[in-house]
Amino acid sequence: MERRKLVKRAGFDTLYGGTELFAKAIAEMTDNKFQIRTFAAGEIVPALQVADAVQNGTVECGQTAAYYYFGKDPSFVFETGLPFTMNQRQYVAWLSHGGGHDLMNEFYKPYGFRSFIFGGTGAQMGGWFRKEINTAEDLKGLKFRVGGFAGEILIKLGVVPQQIGAPDIYPALEKGTIDAAEWVGPYDDEKLGFQKVAKYYYYPGWWEGASVGSLYVGQKAYDALPKTYQKMIEVAAGLVTSWMVPKYDAVNPAALKRLVAAGTTLKPFPRPVLQACFDAAYSYYDEVSAKNPAFKKLYDSLRPFRTDQNLWFRHAENTFDAFNYSMSAANR
Repeated sequence: MERRKLVKRAGFDTLYGGTELFAKAIAEMTDNKFQIRTFAAGEIVPALQVADAVQNGTVECGQTAAYYYFGKDPSFVFETGLPFTMNQRQYVAWLSHGGGHDLMNEFYKPYGFRSFIFGGTGAQMGGWFRKEINTAEDLKGLKFRVGGFAGEILIKLGVVPQQIGAPDIYPALEKGTIDAAEWVGPYDDEKLGFQKVAKYYYYPGWWEGASVGSLYVGQKAYDALPKTYQKMIEVAAGLVTSWMVPKYDAVNPAALKRLVAAGTTLKPFPRPVLQACFDAAYSYYDEVSAKNPAFKKLYDSLRPFRTDQNLWFRHAENTFDAFNYSMSAANR
């Protein structure tokens, strides 16, 4: 019987549930001959050290978001989602059919692991703020818990980014150690209780218009598996991806209604704020591309794919969605 250890994030029935679904599917496909034991973040390694644990063989595989490891190399962000590029469907299309995932696994070779697309959240919310954000000037000096790569962009606008694991966000926001925090979206944010300590809930989370999860598998452990088991990992990871985003889409609306009914002030980031963030993002991409060949190679693949995707979505999806949303807003 094959057994493997996988680190997961506990406490969230969608992120956590994806890991359980993966392990259950593998076991059922092999009549329990291949079993994957799951462990919550902190049980074996801290929440933000999954990549290191897979790389050094502490665990054979791990669920994570690749952008947490931008400190190793900013190119990690491309598997989660480069800010201000594409939505979830478009991004997975690039990874799956535009060569993106092949380029990511080429990038991962020196780290000793490979990756599989593993769920995702869809577009995320912009987070919880103690004060209103009316202009880009309001971002200056803001201590903001924000995941991964986006912090490097926000530094250009005077933000002081803080990368904090989920269990530590609420106390930091409650004590005023940070001024604002983002996590995922209404369903998960409600569970963490941010609405109790911050009034304003902003959208969209432009840094995660798409947010793709990753399953890292140690290359040596993967190569040691029978070919059939290797294929089962791919199939089970695909099952998680087809399950997780629709689950969030199904549960987020009710959670958002509950938050607003309880007194949360829901606000969009003003367009000038979004524009300032967009300009800072693309200026930063050019800077990183000029000095990081791996980043440039991925960026040069993603950017033309984004152009074509947005052209297509503007004609079909966006036109349909805009009309349909207006009818829904009119109770029709």
